[in-house]
Formats: sequence, structure tokens, C-alpha cells
Amino acid sequence: MVDVKINGETIKGIELFVFDKDGTLMDLYLYWRSMIALRAERLCLFYGLDIDEHKENLMDAMGIDVPGERLKPEGPVGLLPRAIVQKAAEDYLINCGCEDVSSVCFRVFEEVDDASVSLLDKFIQPLEGAVDLVRKIKENGCKVAIATTDRTERAKLAMKFLDMDEFVDIVIGADKVQNSKPSPEMLTSIGSALGTAPGESIMVGDAKTDVQMGINADFKASVGVCSGLASREVLSSLTPYVIEDVSEIHLEPVPKG
Repeated sequence: MVDVKINGETIKGIELFVFDKDGTLMDLYLYWRSMIALRAERLCLFYGLDIDEHKENLMDAMGIDVPGERLKPEGPVGLLPRAIVQKAAEDYLINCGCEDVSSVCFRVFEEVDDASVSLLDKFIQPLEGAVDLVRKIKENGCKVAIATTDRTERAKLAMKFLDMDEFVDIVIGADKVQNSKPSPEMLTSIGSALGTAPGESIMVGDAKTDVQMGINADFKASVGVCSGLASREVLSSLTPYVIEDVSEIHLEPVPKG
């Protein structure tokens, strides 16, 4: 058990830290821009669409602001479940007159998952302080979980490439629940699996849905980080605990006895 200091305030008695993945522990834009670019390129090639004309438009439809070098704050990628990202690609292709888009998009997304495994060392980059923080959490005897809208197996792969997998007790992706963020279902599942209570748990994430999920699960605190999707102003409207990145989370061991 530890006390957590954030912006001079102390959150006492924390046993479980739940982190979002993208934009919280790892670079959001690098990973998803790379993945979405692969998906868009393969879809263009399959349908014979001009890449110069359609690739960036497809990426935009799936949630990548290429000129701005960021993810769109409304998503869908990085914020909403994979099925919604796929549906955005399907809608764009339908407007281009393409056929059988559902099965083609599903297959292309799967192919990109497989092809990208050998490239993840180039796609995945930890954010400042992330590895040190999860290591310190485990050194203090606390539990670490990941709650992400990504697929569970993809998130586990990311933890491996971030050198965090040995510190993470459980990973829950959107494919493991009926209701994704901001529903508390991911956090309820994590608490049940690890035997932790909401009153000794803290949620850390970069999106409104992360912070709201922690609130909906009655966690002791929800911490918003400004290293991903949402602005400080947006996060501050939901929680008093807003920081630039996870390096600003400080732990104080609680003496036993």
C-alpha cells in the first residue's frame, strides 16, 4: 500500500493502479498513426484506389489528423473500440463505391495486426517516467493493471515492447467486456480478478472516458494526464487531479503496523 502525491495533494491508501495504455504510458500518435497508415494503404491497394488521393482521407476517417500530427480528440481511433474504427473505414469506402467492405476491412485489419508485430519496436515508445513509475509501484507491493480500448493481446504485446510486462498484473481490453469506457465494467473486472476494492484503487488516463470510467467505478481517485487526447481544461472539468504526464505521480510507502 502507498500514498500518492499529486500536485501537492495526498491520496492515501492505494493498492491498485489502473492505467490506460495509449497516451498515458506510450506515445499515442506514433503508434496509432503507424497502424492506421498501414490499414489505409492496404485498403487502397486492395480496391485500386489512388494512394495519393485516398490514403490520408482514410486515415482522417479513422481518426488521424495527419497535418496536425495528432489524433482527433473525438476519435474514433485511440478512444473508441476497434469495431467503430473499422466502421469508419467502411463508411469511407462505401462512399467511394467499394463493395464487400465489411469483410475486406476485417481481413485487412487482421493482416495489419500480424504484419505489424515485427515493426512494433518502431511503433511503440514509452512516455517520460512511465517505466520507472510502474516499476516503483511493484517494488512497493502494489498491483498494476491496464484498461484499454485496444485488443487485449495487442495491449499485452505493447507492454512487452515497453519493457513493462513483468510489472503488469492484468490487461483488460475492449474485447473482454460487453461495455467499453466510460462504463466501469473494465475496472470492475480488474478489481474482481485482483481482489482489490474501489476505495483503494486509482485510475490514470489521458481521455475523458478514462477519467469518467474511474469515477463511475467509485475509485478513490481518477487522474487525468495531458500527454494524450484531452486538454487540461477538459480533464480539469472532471477531476481535481490533472498532471502533464505520469512522471508527476509520486509514491510514499505506508509504514506497516
